[in-house]
Amino acid sequence: MSNLISLTDLTPTDLADLVSRAVRFGRVGVREKTLTDRSVGIYFSKSSTRTRTAFWAAATRLGAHVITYGTDDLQLTTGETLEDTGRVLGEYLDALVIRTNGDVEEMRRIGTASRLAVVNALSSDEHPTQAIADLAALTEEFGSLDRRHLLVVGEGNSSSCALALAAALTPGLRVTLLCPAGYEVPKDILGAVDLLGEGRARVEQITNPSLVQGPVDAVYTSRWQTMGVPKEDPEWLTAFEAFRVDDNFLGKVAAPHTVFLHDLPAVRGQEVTDTVLDGARSRAWRQAHHKMTAAMAVLEWCVTMP
Repeated sequence: MSNLISLTDLTPTDLADLVSRAVRFGRVGVREKTLTDRSVGIYFSKSSTRTRTAFWAAATRLGAHVITYGTDDLQLTTGETLEDTGRVLGEYLDALVIRTNGDVEEMRRIGTASRLAVVNALSSDEHPTQAIADLAALTEEFGSLDRRHLLVVGEGNSSSCALALAAALTPGLRVTLLCPAGYEVPKDILGAVDLLGEGRARVEQITNPSLVQGPVDAVYTSRWQTMGVPKEDPEWLTAFEAFRVDDNFLGKVAAPHTVFLHDLPAVRGQEVTDTVLDGARSRAWRQAHHKMTAAMAVLEWCVTMP
């Protein structure tokens, strides 16, 4: 079994293979049920529409049996340790998909069980499977990620962190993180990007929209309140006003071929306008489809890789 808890655990070849497999699943569907008679648990302690359903659909399409757990369904709520929970579930399951507001290290504690593959379906600091879906959508669109420039706009949240790490593993891909001051991608993540990319990662972070060097190939945004967690500053919205992706914003950074991505759910009128999200440039809905194909690639890789 192999865990996928953080992109920092992957090699460039690992990530490229996962993205390629996700693109293939999107193109031809399932040709072989590679997880027949395997068992997959899905534990989400927070709300989810796309990711939970994508992993359920991915596992069942590949032939696995699935059990889902809600917030209060595991004995974690009564004091059992993460390590003991993982050890027990490893006696029954082949993989456990987890979403929490905890950090990567909590998932690593569950993932110490040698017979259980653990998949990070969103932690407070990283969303690795979302990044795989995003790269699959971009690869499908452009054929190659080499010399492509992705502009990631808004809060430096778990999706932004994952895309920065993914860029470090993807030669030729350039990522610009455009974040409001005070809401940037954390310095420790940028440090990990440098280490992962061995100093060659084409990732930069800026806080002034006028400094974007366009045109870019894709503009990406997320909702400004990740997982609905409130911000400490009651006036936080004022810091984000210049970061709304509308037609005017796109007009300043886009070329004719530029596409728009959003990891969804969207708060229409905040981080993106209807005309952009529903417009001709938007690939958000195909991107959502690739959440399932990425989940298929990840589960297959975690459970069947020697």
